[in-house]
Amino acid sequence: MFIQTIDILGTVAFAISGVLVAMNKKMDPFGVFIIAFVTAVGGGTLRDILIGATPVFWMQDMTFILVISLASVFAVVFRNYIKHLRRSLFLFDTIGIGLYTVIGIEKGISADLHPIICVTLGTMSACFGGVIRDILCNEIPVIFRKEVYATACILGGLAYFGFDAFLQDQNLLFLIAGAVVIAIRLAAVIFKISLPSLYKKDS
Repeated sequence: MFIQTIDILGTVAFAISGVLVAMNKKMDPFGVFIIAFVTAVGGGTLRDILIGATPVFWMQDMTFILVISLASVFAVVFRNYIKHLRRSLFLFDTIGIGLYTVIGIEKGISADLHPIICVTLGTMSACFGGVIRDILCNEIPVIFRKEVYATACILGGLAYFGFDAFLQDQNLLFLIAGAVVIAIRLAAVIFKISLPSLYKKDS
């Protein structure tokens, strides 16, 4: 029940972030829903395909379709009340990657995979919905820029397995890992921390 709640919250956060991006691009209602949908389930779909968990999660539980639909309608109807769309997008996207990282880790653990693979699955679950969203919206995906994005997911995953030796409460471990991802992402933006660039600045 706890993991399912996290999964639903992550779906809501990513769906809203997808709506905000689509509306910034002036898409029609169908386009807005499609972007919300692929943002919410894209990473998890790829994860499930890789571990052979088919049909993938959203095909087995109509709750996800309902949640994405309601979150999309909510974001559209109350778009004028969601002030500073860029900040809102960042906030929902950050919450989404934190929650989906721990979901991917949980899936990997359930499949008896190596911890490194579990961290990889968590990172993919968190990031690839956003990658698909950005590609469809003709943007360079955040994960491919120098921003601390996937790195935050990786560090959150490592934190999970680091604390695993000291804590027995699985739910607490998931909360800590998710909080680490969110905290690192927030800190990176607030303090303008980024990965090193491979390119020289223009003179």
